[in-house]
Amino acid sequence: MGAPRSPAIIPAMKPRRAIGDHLKEWRQRRHLSQLELATDLDISARHLSFVETGRSQPSRGMVLKLAERLDVPLRERNAWLTAAGFAPLYGARPLSDPALGAARAAVDLVLAGHEPYPALLVDRHWNLVAANRAVEPFFAGVAPALLAEPRNALRISLHPDGVAPRIENLAQWRAHVLARVARDVEISADPTLAALLTELRGYPGGEEVLEDGAFSGIAIPVRFRTPAGVLSFFTTTTVFGTAVEVTLAELVLECFYPADESTVALLRQMAEVGAAR
Repeated sequence: MGAPRSPAIIPAMKPRRAIGDHLKEWRQRRHLSQLELATDLDISARHLSFVETGRSQPSRGMVLKLAERLDVPLRERNAWLTAAGFAPLYGARPLSDPALGAARAAVDLVLAGHEPYPALLVDRHWNLVAANRAVEPFFAGVAPALLAEPRNALRISLHPDGVAPRIENLAQWRAHVLARVARDVEISADPTLAALLTELRGYPGGEEVLEDGAFSGIAIPVRFRTPAGVLSFFTTTTVFGTAVEVTLAELVLECFYPADESTVALLRQMAEVGAAR
């Protein structure tokens, strides 16, 4: 007889969360009572309670209805469906997939058309997916480690080895960015985004709390120091409307616009110099 075989080691499987656990977590995250949510959806609070405790199994339609009311991200809605015993509904293709060709063409059109002003496309964790040529000059002097893939736009902008030393109003801009990411974490409950927020809060730079009337412009600007002068921008955020594909739903197009006439003139000069090279 040969040596006895060692028993096969089977890795422990992480237990799948019940649909009721998902529901309760997101209901509480949205600060709704069972009665409030049930009333909104025209169902009984008793039935909702039974779903949360596992005494009742919701239909596929009810899962989607609950997720819609609680504004659950599409990626998480797939997890809800799986937990309830249904197949995921929302696809999650990379942006390079031919099926998303029209969306990618639209993004490229916006990025190119926004020049000579900077514009970039980021995913749900603020990793850079695409950018126009006007963004590249702002990466000059950034530590190579920060430019390694995946390039994180927030890490690059607020890290002391990144763009932060060239932001004239760093404390003000940093406070705005951190507040925005904190809101995203609250909405999405994304653990990777939460970890990024903790990391960003650990960077130096301070925070400036704006009092009422402290800023008379239309938006909080970000001001970059450059050899040509100070560039002042405000930003707009664009998302794909009514997206039913996870990748598209999570993409954000961030466009920078000049906040003053001197920035317009400097950007035109920079674009002309770049074109002449």
